[in-house]
Amino acid sequence: MKARIDAWLWSVRVYKTRSEATTACRAGHIRVNGEPVKAAYAIKPGDNVRIRRHGFDRHLQVVKPLAKRVSAQVAATAYVDHTPERVKPAIPQVPVRPRGSGRPTKKERRQMDQLRASWVPTVENIEDLDLNAGL
Repeated sequence: MKARIDAWLWSVRVYKTRSEATTACRAGHIRVNGEPVKAAYAIKPGDNVRIRRHGFDRHLQVVKPLAKRVSAQVAATAYVDHTPERVKPAIPQVPVRPRGSGRPTKKERRQMDQLRASWVPTVENIEDLDLNAGL
């Protein structure tokens, strides 16, 4: 059983769109078994995939090649995450506003813009990251 690497990255929800996954392959951010691959590369169970995203490497081992998008529960069983523990908290998570709170105010927008402009996450300064700030 095989699947294209770009389709697999999209189906297991590493990338939001398949074209994003294809672009990452073209840019050389995706490596399978240590080699940079094109988007059409056929992955198989047991392949080790390294994904460079947001300045951090994720290491995944393919368990089940998927070509179609599936639920998050099924997608989680399609790979084993071998990302080092010290890097996992450093991978930025998408900020979520509480339901019903509406759009950010001008003041909140300025604060978010200022934070984004001034701070770049690295492994060295990850202790400075407060995941609960602004909630």
